[in-house]
Amino acid sequence: TPLFPRIFGHEAGGIVESVGEGVTHLKPGDHALPVFTGECGDCAHCKSEESNMCDLLRINTDRGVMIHDSKTRFSIKGQPIYHFVGTSTFSEYTVVHAGCVAKVNPAAPLDKICVLSCGICTGLGATVNVAKPKPGSSVAIFGLGAVGLAAAEGARISGASRIIGVDLVSSRFEEAKKFGVNEFVNPKDHDKPVQQVIAEMTNGGVDRAVECTGS
Repeated sequence: TPLFPRIFGHEAGGIVESVGEGVTHLKPGDHALPVFTGECGDCAHCKSEESNMCDLLRINTDRGVMIHDSKTRFSIKGQPIYHFVGTSTFSEYTVVHAGCVAKVNPAAPLDKICVLSCGICTGLGATVNVAKPKPGSSVAIFGLGAVGLAAAEGARISGASRIIGVDLVSSRFEEAKKFGVNEFVNPKDHDKPVQQVIAEMTNGGVDRAVECTGS
């Protein structure tokens, strides 16, 4: 059961203010991104190249406290305020588990790379690391929001030759071209199911499909 009140937010970029005892991979002044699916580095998932669902630090929307002592680090007027997915980024300062922090190059602007902590790595990572399209293959991307554009970029850098964007908003196609989308389908423009449209376009179907509509 989620604990309330709590501080929401899961995408951010920041500067490490201090570190706890035993933390060796970070130091004050480091630029970093919080990530809600962290890595303990020791469990089977962390040691696998096929999964990132860490036994200890996988996303948990209910937990509102720190793992090691089951206490919150936030309060107001003596009353506890609880954490959200281990990040709570809608705040000037936050406290996170060391395994949920990724150190980044300080030259990278934090107001730009903050989306790497969720939207970009979700779409690009799912495409490159899970779908794994082969060079010359075809990929359909359903939904051309931030995650979908990242997925398209993942298909592009993987070498896919046909990247078909599917979205209900036709104006998104122009922006999607910058990320490798070279064909576009708006389901509202057709009187048949979109999967049938794509099957006819590709002589039976695409090699990979990535769903990014969030529905």
